[in-house]
Amino acid sequence: MKKLINSVDSILSESLDGFCAAHADILELGAGHKFVKRRNLKPGKVALISGGGSGHEPLHAGVIGQGMLDAACPGQVFTAPTPDQIMEAAEAVDCGAGLLFIVKNYDGDVMNFDMAREMSGKNIQTVVTNDDVAVKDSLYTTGRRGVAGTLVVEKVVGAAAEAGADIDSLRSLGERINAQTRSMGVALTSCTVPAAGSPTFEIGADEMEMGVGIHGEPGRRRVKLASADAIAEEIIGAILSDFGATVAGKVLLFVNGFGGTPAMELYLMYNSARAQLERQGVTVARTLVGSYVTSLEMAGCSITVSLLDDEITDHWDAPVHTPALRWGA
Repeated sequence: MKKLINSVDSILSESLDGFCAAHADILELGAGHKFVKRRNLKPGKVALISGGGSGHEPLHAGVIGQGMLDAACPGQVFTAPTPDQIMEAAEAVDCGAGLLFIVKNYDGDVMNFDMAREMSGKNIQTVVTNDDVAVKDSLYTTGRRGVAGTLVVEKVVGAAAEAGADIDSLRSLGERINAQTRSMGVALTSCTVPAAGSPTFEIGADEMEMGVGIHGEPGRRRVKLASADAIAEEIIGAILSDFGATVAGKVLLFVNGFGGTPAMELYLMYNSARAQLERQGVTVARTLVGSYVTSLEMAGCSITVSLLDDEITDHWDAPVHTPALRWGA
């Protein structure tokens, strides 16, 4: 295993130290490395908190700031944060208007965020993301996995929270954009969890895993490596089939790298995916391409399609200033 680390035991704390120092104008690190929070909280605003296992950077801490999250709780690599981490984050960013948890649908994450909500005694509501169309149940989930579409939910709900929406409206909006979002991924290589020291799964040099999860969980099937056009055709076909007859009008197309895929290949995949959507009469009105929801150094990508309406488009376009996403005023 070749990694740029000092020791397996300190990798997360040292990474968080560096991350928060690099973005000290936006972020603060909580005591004991339990959470990362927005430096300049907005009084009277509903606070948004997310989190999950580390190894998916820049999700979630990388999208803390104006127009997105107020705090994120990083667990150990691919391991859910603990309830006490979540409770301390909630206490640190509570501005009096309630808190909304945005949680990927993994059993450990859902359980621990629910425990924190129940124990805190605060006005907290939850949105659970489950955008992955690859498999119904997985190693870590009951029901669909929450994957790259989580970032879309965090951006849209984050903009509405910044504009002053109340907690009930934010929960409803989060559930709506989640319901209008579908994702599916493909892996060309495995990743290596530092504590394990060996690849999470074995895959041949001429193979790929269609529908892989962001922790390296099995997907739909193991197949021979295919062209980018063929991969995009299968993924877009699965996404549109899952939407059924509801796909019409404009969409957001998000091509996400898993950590080991060059930007050149991600843009090539975007070109292939866009062409597939246009052949089906779907208009790509908004775009995001890059490695935002990673799986350590895994080679591969996911494709996310979100159905747009005027409200969601306005929230997507609204200003955002975080370490990973920045646009607008």
